[in-house]
Amino acid sequence: MSTCDVCGREENMPYHCDHCGGTYCAEHRLPEAHDCPGLSDWGDPDGVFDSGFDDSVSTTQPREGSGLSDRMPNLFGPGGALAYFRGNMTYVFLALMGITFILQGIVQATAGPRVHDTLFVLKATHPEYVWTWVTSIFAHGSIGHLVGNAIVIFFFGRIVERYVGTKQFTMLFFGAGILAALGQIAIMIAQNPALLGADYVPWAGVVGASGAGLAIMAVLTVLNPDLRVYLYFLIPVPIWLITGAYFLLSIGGVFGIATPFSGQGIADGAHLIGLVIGLWYGNRVKGRRRVPQSLEFGGGGGGRGPGGPGGPGGPGRGRGPF
Repeated sequence: MSTCDVCGREENMPYHCDHCGGTYCAEHRLPEAHDCPGLSDWGDPDGVFDSGFDDSVSTTQPREGSGLSDRMPNLFGPGGALAYFRGNMTYVFLALMGITFILQGIVQATAGPRVHDTLFVLKATHPEYVWTWVTSIFAHGSIGHLVGNAIVIFFFGRIVERYVGTKQFTMLFFGAGILAALGQIAIMIAQNPALLGADYVPWAGVVGASGAGLAIMAVLTVLNPDLRVYLYFLIPVPIWLITGAYFLLSIGGVFGIATPFSGQGIADGAHLIGLVIGLWYGNRVKGRRRVPQSLEFGGGGGGRGPGGPGGPGGPGRGRGPF
């Protein structure tokens, strides 16, 4: 038995939407009936999905003098090499995080830390390096830092992306990531104005997707505060408890209140800003459709109702600066 994501009806033979990944009853199986986020990703002016069964059949003729780009295969279309990533920005972001981490190691080993920081770290000394507003989101300070953020984005990101749609999810990820990083830099400069314009200060910067990841977790907390998450894949706790704990820890870190989890290299200001953005955005989109009641281990945002095993334990507070 499965539950319809729209009306909650129990179905013996549910319909699975290939475009948004949701589960629906017969009444809501059509994309238009469940307000499928994938509708916005298609260029069909009539809002009708292509079946994708046979792309070799076409009712239109090639345009005269069409260029090479028009004859190249659609990598993101049905059967394309990158079709898996179409409408699935969660995995795109995870892939970019892994690729960026590898590039960081190469640049660090060949060009040195100063070039590395110029390319990948948003610095309080040079916040005008606008490319680092983006690259710093995907860069990380250690493998533990990377894995901790990847777990949060992998498990929570797919649920939020299906709920709000790929375009809105992408805007949330970049918006929260950039604003959280800039907010942390502003705190650094306020605490030490001499940093702004200084030549090179190795520690005065932020990297990591924690701001974006915590925003995603906060959105899901608003959508379903009782969603059960399996802490360390073993201990079932409601997601509001994890989010609340991070909120309090981040406030304590910003105001210098020592906790058992306090330490060097934790961008508490960025964490707090990410959470606030997620809570605000979650309240804006709440009520669109149902969300799962628990997370499955390895399900990437699935859910089988109460009792489903597995799930993440929240972002790692490892030794990355962000």
